Amino acid sequence: MNKGYKDLVVWQKSFQLAVDVYGVTKSFPREELYGITSQSRRAAYSIPTNIAEGQCRQHKKEFVQFLGIAFGSGAELETFLLLARALTFLSENDYERLSSKLNEIMRMLNALILKLKSENRQKSNKLVN
Repeated sequence: MNKGYKDLVVWQKSFQLAVDVYGVTKSFPREELYGITSQSRRAAYSIPTNIAEGQCRQHKKEFVQFLGIAFGSGAELETFLLLARALTFLSENDYERLSSKLNEIMRMLNALILKLKSENRQKSNKLVN
């Protein structure tokens, strides 16, 4: 890929989501600092950092692997958002806003993974033929 990771819309959106998660978790209970607060933040920043690391790798197969890790971090964040809402640490409005952004990012990651896998298959088929 010729573009840098900062040019990827999915990276931009996931970076902003991480900033948003940091913002809302500031109001979580102090006793959760090393629990749901830090875990939510870690899952959130793991999405753009894995996209960045994967995009900077030498091969598309490695990029796909890191995108899969980012996708897993998204699922983890989704769980923390649900838990924070259930524990009333997170308002319904904040939950809906963050969840909507996360769902869009997850769809984008899935589409990018499928695209890269398809490109890898096409490249492999060309080598065989």
